[in-house]
Amino acid sequence: MEHIALYRAWRPQSFRDMVGQQHIIQTLQNAIREQRVSHAYLFSGPRGTGKTSAAKILAKAVNCENGPTEEPCNECEACRRITAGAVMDVQEIDAASNRGVEEIRDLREKVKYAPTEVRRKVYIIDEVHMLTTEAFNALLKTLEEPPAHVMFILATTEPHKLPATIISRCQRFDFRRVSLEEQSERLERICTEEGINADPEALQYIARLSDGGMRDALSILDQISSFTGGKVTYQQVMDMTGGIASEQFGRLASAIKQGDAGLVLQIVEQFMQEGKSADKCMENLLYYFRDLLLIKMVPEADKLTERVLNTVDFKEMANAFSREELFKMIDTLNRYQGEMKYASQPQTLFEVALLKLCGIPQGGGDSAQHGGSAGNAADAGELNRLKQQVASLEKKLERIMQKGVPAAEGRDTSRQANRTPAPRVASTAKKPQHMEQYVASRTSEPFLKVQRQWAQILQGVKEEKVTVHAWFMDGEPVSVWEDNVLVAFKNNIHRETTEKPANKQVIEGVLESQLGRPYHLVTMMLRDWGEAVEGEGKPQAEELKLEHEEAEAGGEKPWIDEAIQLFGEDLVVIKD
Repeated sequence: MEHIALYRAWRPQSFRDMVGQQHIIQTLQNAIREQRVSHAYLFSGPRGTGKTSAAKILAKAVNCENGPTEEPCNECEACRRITAGAVMDVQEIDAASNRGVEEIRDLREKVKYAPTEVRRKVYIIDEVHMLTTEAFNALLKTLEEPPAHVMFILATTEPHKLPATIISRCQRFDFRRVSLEEQSERLERICTEEGINADPEALQYIARLSDGGMRDALSILDQISSFTGGKVTYQQVMDMTGGIASEQFGRLASAIKQGDAGLVLQIVEQFMQEGKSADKCMENLLYYFRDLLLIKMVPEADKLTERVLNTVDFKEMANAFSREELFKMIDTLNRYQGEMKYASQPQTLFEVALLKLCGIPQGGGDSAQHGGSAGNAADAGELNRLKQQVASLEKKLERIMQKGVPAAEGRDTSRQANRTPAPRVASTAKKPQHMEQYVASRTSEPFLKVQRQWAQILQGVKEEKVTVHAWFMDGEPVSVWEDNVLVAFKNNIHRETTEKPANKQVIEGVLESQLGRPYHLVTMMLRDWGEAVEGEGKPQAEELKLEHEEAEAGGEKPWIDEAIQLFGEDLVVIKD
């Protein structure tokens, strides 16, 4: 006998068989009982939540030979033939394949004729958002005033793509994602009926993977039960779906807590050897730290997430981190996750992000004993000192390069010769004026408003011009002063490209449309912003002034001395 996929074999054939949409079922049943059925419905919601199934059940309910009835009998000729798709008066149309105006005009002509086999004509248009603008226009009038014997049911996963004129002519029902508990109960019942031996933890994990879609859950269950011969365990589900157990993330979190970079890289390599993808690992790790933060901050938070199976282990790990550490880790991972979308080597970025987490200063957590061995503590301290030295050298090098000292293979020995007095070279890195006002305004209400709407601003830039969005994503808003939005960039190439007049005009247009008033875009480097914020309240450094070299009576200029000290006399050439 031919095998039928589980999601097809267990497709609901009556309203009582549907899972997780009680608010919609009750409304439709009441309308049928009171004979107040509408001429047009819009069913919207995520995939696999029962939109098309509900449409077919509604078509059977209004055409059942024992009805119209709240529940189709599924035994009469009309119900059985509608289920089989053999009734010409009940048509399911795929709008992705029939999206043109000619197909809709043809439908509009056929609507006029009375049904020949059942009581009422029903047109189910699936993925209706795929119709062209012309096709929508052709459908409008018919949808608003169809003949009394016709019902339209539109189904879509993207209702925001439908014209408002279409939505206003329909009764709209929003299907929700099926809850973890409802899915697990349904899967358990199906396993019992199908003779599949499945562990409860395995069914829970399948339900989590499906993201609220019952069809996806049944497809995963069907695939795994076929592979394992009817025995489904938690580990088999993990192996086949490429999932990562929370215990493995617990090991990774412990290694990060101890600052053990070697163990972190070893765990990542193990993930890759098991066939896991770097972007999926990053997504799951973000969820893991998010759950740790919830459990730490909110009592009974395990009820707010569907991923926590062992609450005790999660609470122990949550107590090992402070809130500040978890906030910083989530922020760092989120930043690198955005960059991974455009990376040619996502695994490398994932590893860099984890190494960055190892360098986050570790607090004491909430429990008395978190520290590793004395040797680990010493290694972590040495690593931090090395990082500080590297950061200091990078700052020195940046200052030297900004002051215009080039490096060459030889050295110009004529620097002591008579020369035309030349002023000091200004910094090549662009820094905005009025830095003290920007620093003082970094927590102002206008800035907080920009920060809250930043995701919409980035999306607006992407819709205007995707290439500008790719460069602009490197920046982050740091302050708003008067009508200026200050954005700090990690990469100077991204900042310079964003500053080009054409690109800047696109961004400022989006800022005005999103924020309701004109704003100027001002940019700088993120490291310079960090120095400006750190320097707040400290004595200001001596201001660079233009002065002639004769004023330097004491010999070489200090930045030249720094360059020679860093790179050696043979690699520094001095030019006017």
